[in-house]
Amino acid sequence: MATLVATPATRFDATQGSARPARWGAVYAMALCSFVLVASEFLPVSLLSPIAETLHLTEGQAGQAIAISGVFAVVTSLSFSVLLGRIDRRRVVLALIAMLIVSGAMVAFAPSYLVFMTGRALLGVAIGGFWSMSAAIAIRLVPEESVGKALAIMSGGTALATALAAPLGSLLGSLIGWRGAFFCVVPVAVGALAWQAIALPRLPVAEHQSARATIGLLRSRAVLLGLFAVAMLFVGQFALFTYLRPFLEQVTHVGVVMLSVMLLIVGASGFVGTVVIGRVIVKRLFLTLWVLPAAMAAVAVGLALFGGSTLATAALLAIWGFAGTAAPVGWWTWLARTLPEDAEAGGGLMVAVVQLAITLGATVGGLVYDTAGAVPEFLSSAALLGVAAIAALAAASHDRTTAVDQ
Repeated sequence: MATLVATPATRFDATQGSARPARWGAVYAMALCSFVLVASEFLPVSLLSPIAETLHLTEGQAGQAIAISGVFAVVTSLSFSVLLGRIDRRRVVLALIAMLIVSGAMVAFAPSYLVFMTGRALLGVAIGGFWSMSAAIAIRLVPEESVGKALAIMSGGTALATALAAPLGSLLGSLIGWRGAFFCVVPVAVGALAWQAIALPRLPVAEHQSARATIGLLRSRAVLLGLFAVAMLFVGQFALFTYLRPFLEQVTHVGVVMLSVMLLIVGASGFVGTVVIGRVIVKRLFLTLWVLPAAMAAVAVGLALFGGSTLATAALLAIWGFAGTAAPVGWWTWLARTLPEDAEAGGGLMVAVVQLAITLGATVGGLVYDTAGAVPEFLSSAALLGVAAIAALAAASHDRTTAVDQ
């Protein structure tokens, strides 16, 4: 997930305004990188069953492939700026994409669970590092009046990967196996690396970020309520989404073709959600923040009750995809409104919270799935999403109370 905030170096560069040349080739190269990263992160969702069979694992153990990438993304996003200091960000981006290539090859040819998970850990480092600075870099690549367009292009790469990763992974897995599906990412990443090397200019850093700003934000009740709601949203979402394929196979009893169709429904409705949500959150932000997780909770309950029906499952997954992809957009808007003076520190904290929540969702979901089965696991997801909706209501109430006091 991209962090649409500016670094200190970005603010320094922005003073040049319209005199700065537009480097659209580099912006599109960054969008391609975001596509490859997101696709790599979520490929296991549609390939859990064959991965588990080949490596002699349970579905829950295979699901930890998403959990471990999340762990390393959290650690990287929190420490990256301090560790890098003033290293030119162009070099860093190229190194991260090279790491993505190594990760994809390791996963595709992994002879054991240990090598497989090591490759996924490297992916987590690439994800955490890239998202902690990618949007800020995009802002530095175009004149001030074109920043909105540049960020939209970056978000388009993420949305497209979210829509296509699961159904394409399922389809490719049925044609060339899960190893072949993972390896398909490698040549695309090589192309992204070459494009970045050609198009991305030098990106020197004027100053590096202090950790004090991030720590200070945790003293705000509004921030804590919002981050708790975000955490519950992503824990609940990925407790279900990570294990969607085995649910569809074991409860809905779909074949390979119908499985791809189901995942495509989720992706396509999610893409629509990213388009529609921008028109709603301007005037109905807090309504959106609690309605969407509440709708997802209802869908999780519906899947647990009616998951045996292919038609009902397809309809419910369309709602799930729409709400699940649109909800994060609402929370990034909340961040921009709540912390206009500390958007950078808040954005870094949000990335860490989201990645940690994804990790917890995949881990807890795997444990429940292995011990209790698919239906109880989906019901636990519904409970977590219900908590997310309540927390969003609390954040909205606090925001209104603060506005009245002021």
